[in-house]
Amino acid sequence: MHKRSFLDSILAFFASSHAGAVARRFFRAVNDADGVQARGLEKLIRRSAPSRFGRSHGFDRIRTYEDFVRQVPVRSYSDLSPYIEQVREGRVDALFAPGERILMFALTSGTTDQPKYIPITREVLAECRAGWNIWGLKAIMDHPASLLRHILQVTSSMHDHAAPSGVPCGAITGLLAATQKKLVRRYYTSPPDVAAITDPTAKYYTIMRLAMPRDVSWAVTANPATLLLLARIGNEHKERLIRDIHDGTLWSELPVPAAVRSALRPRLKADPQSAARLASIASRTGTLYPKDYWRMDFLAHWTGGTMGLYRAQFPRFFGDIPVRDIGLIASEGRMSIPIADHTASGILAVTSHFYEFIPAEEYGTPGPTVLRMHDIREQGEYFLLLTNASGLFRYDLGDRVRVTGRMGQAPLIEFLSRDAHTSSMTGEKLTEDQVVQAMQQVCAREVESNGALEADREQIVDFVLAPRWGEVPYYRLYVEAEAIRTRPSLAAEMDAALARINNEYESKRKTFRLGAVELAVLPDGELVRRDRELRMKRSRTSEQFKHQYLQPSPGLDGELEAVEIPREKVRTT
Repeated sequence: MHKRSFLDSILAFFASSHAGAVARRFFRAVNDADGVQARGLEKLIRRSAPSRFGRSHGFDRIRTYEDFVRQVPVRSYSDLSPYIEQVREGRVDALFAPGERILMFALTSGTTDQPKYIPITREVLAECRAGWNIWGLKAIMDHPASLLRHILQVTSSMHDHAAPSGVPCGAITGLLAATQKKLVRRYYTSPPDVAAITDPTAKYYTIMRLAMPRDVSWAVTANPATLLLLARIGNEHKERLIRDIHDGTLWSELPVPAAVRSALRPRLKADPQSAARLASIASRTGTLYPKDYWRMDFLAHWTGGTMGLYRAQFPRFFGDIPVRDIGLIASEGRMSIPIADHTASGILAVTSHFYEFIPAEEYGTPGPTVLRMHDIREQGEYFLLLTNASGLFRYDLGDRVRVTGRMGQAPLIEFLSRDAHTSSMTGEKLTEDQVVQAMQQVCAREVESNGALEADREQIVDFVLAPRWGEVPYYRLYVEAEAIRTRPSLAAEMDAALARINNEYESKRKTFRLGAVELAVLPDGELVRRDRELRMKRSRTSEQFKHQYLQPSPGLDGELEAVEIPREKVRTT
């Protein structure tokens, strides 16, 4: 196990002093949040005024917030993508002042099969670091025994591919890990090199091989499913892991790039003492779970929205330990900073972005009300608009939040979900549009196989896709019996099509965080009957009724499940 040195203690004092100064500035800003927001918007407009976006939107004429609203409409990613594509090609003045350096493009999933690319500048990186410093300082102050002990952190590579300009595109977590303070990196159980392992089993095994002998105090990753997978990998491969730890090796059959193996070699020292301790635990308990070999002070991951459903599985693997939500974080930036355990609520990150809010009941309607921070009400639900140093102006993030209170002038918010037409159990952010596209692809292939020259959209099967909760979450595809008489492999084809369309869905399937689509067969005519009843219940808006192909959260398919045809009767029905 890593021994804390006297030098580490001194460095930790100065590092915590710096983080403390950052935190004090933030909490002062919280008490003057209205002023901070106004000054932040003015700065962003002034800095981007020389850009092509700024010139075309008359930034030089903006003097007030009202001017800003008149000059810049609410924007989706597709609205901004022409400018972002120019930046990716090297023409940074499309969104930024000439000469601005782009460190990378953070990838995030979009509403089509194309990912979003968020430009990351030095200023954006500094804001991300500051947010993590504030969050981390408060978490460690609340759990002081975790100071100068090991941290299990899971990150992805910032080098997924290169933009046309040569700038890397990937996960901002990779950039943050690579540029973290040297003292902090000393306590990470895995170096940034591990992010380059693309095979999920190999990556998780390697992380556990490096972490299990360490004195891990806390673990941080966005998705709680990842922590559960790590715990399961540690148990399923316990004999081999114990052998590797004893011998100072890394399973030779794992598809780990040679360069990564070389970089990890200094960390793979033989450790018979730790191996013996782990073997003793496995012999005594019959399992090898983190609760038995680590003295953990807390876990850190998302807990809002459907992510909270994972909590029931954690005691089995990690015991009953505190959980600190990491906040509402996306590739576009950090939006909240939780400061207490066991809550998804956090302080709005008022120094990082300029915020606007659309009331949830008006989201998606023409000309919705747009509010500023001081206009929103407690317990109200809103969708966020961001203006920030990534070149995003009045950007519709698509995240639904609830206001849970206030601290100073800043609201406390908690994440609820992506927009109403989205399901996201593990971060896959599957939209109804993507689901319909997937079924169209499945049906189009069949039409083409019969000699048609193009997809016949009328051939689409009536269906409902419902998220289902389990040890491994999955989606259930409800179709009528007639559909599977000619398409017995419909569920598998739908699963493959979803993976092609949604890169996050594909990633979660490849990394075992989502199970395969499961088929559920309904009596013929059931979906038509159900829609007719729903339309009648909504008689005042029946002209606006639309069949719902995707249910947004688990537990909404009870009525469908109640009329499902038993599997043994499907073939003869």
